[in-house]
Amino acid sequence: AFFKALLFLAAGSVIIAMHHEQDMRRMGGLWRRLPITYVTCLIGALALIGFPGFSGFFSKDALIEAVAESHLPGAGIAYVAVLSGVFITAFYTFRLIFMVFHGPERFTAAVGHDDETHGHHDDHGHHGAHVPHESPWVVTLPLVLLAIPSIFIGAMTMEPILFGDFFRGVITVAHSHDVLGELAAHFHGPLAFVVHGFQGPAVYLALAGVVSAGYVYLFNPGVAEFFANRFIPGRLANWVLQRKYGFDALYIQGFAGMGRALGRLFWERGDMDLIDGRLVNGTAQRIVAWAAKGRALQSGYLYHYAFAMLIGLTLLLGWMLFIR
Repeated sequence: AFFKALLFLAAGSVIIAMHHEQDMRRMGGLWRRLPITYVTCLIGALALIGFPGFSGFFSKDALIEAVAESHLPGAGIAYVAVLSGVFITAFYTFRLIFMVFHGPERFTAAVGHDDETHGHHDDHGHHGAHVPHESPWVVTLPLVLLAIPSIFIGAMTMEPILFGDFFRGVITVAHSHDVLGELAAHFHGPLAFVVHGFQGPAVYLALAGVVSAGYVYLFNPGVAEFFANRFIPGRLANWVLQRKYGFDALYIQGFAGMGRALGRLFWERGDMDLIDGRLVNGTAQRIVAWAAKGRALQSGYLYHYAFAMLIGLTLLLGWMLFIR
């Protein structure tokens, strides 16, 4: 959790330094201008990919070892999936590191444009082109404080987790599934665990991901362009990723669209037609219509009233004489 929080805050520090710019294609070469952010972000990245010695290594390698030692059905498939995730995680993590902090500076024109776009968010927008610089201490101090446990917390807590009372009584593990117990039986200290890590494929897959990202995004950017735009499976994958697997369309056009259509139906038929049209306005209109008819009897002419009285008297006499 420390290194993940560190990476989130490091991203925020870069966004502040880049004056709200969040497109990595408009960054590059920031390690010279943001040294504290760069070093702490690199520490978080190394912990995230499970580089030996960093905190993420102990949790990730323990998980990989647990899956490798598992005898549950499908454990082999899970092991391959976990190792694939190691390579992919290292690749996309150091894609960020290389595109943001290394390579040529690509932010001059973009940041100048961004000053105009986001000028209302920050007073810097009124001073022309913005040159990225290190964030203030209120940002960098938490980065440093999070970087320290991102390095050491794994080695310090590995033995208490395996042999201590961490989560004891909270999580019940069946004896047949006690893979951490099997790991504890072969655990001989943090240093030996780090050395043992080099005997498995995870470390080398992570290094392969780092090297691959460096080659693609530092030395041969055309590879990424080829796979994204000209390689048919890559184009298909890019098309799917650009559309976020269709989830946005499903929510916006599906759930939200149906919600809007249902709301429009209730508004048109329920509110406008039934409530306003028939109950509120309809009642008033019927009262006005009846009032108009009653108003016709109130003409103001005396002979009309005399004639009405005569008719009424005639009806009353007829009722008294013939009906009664």
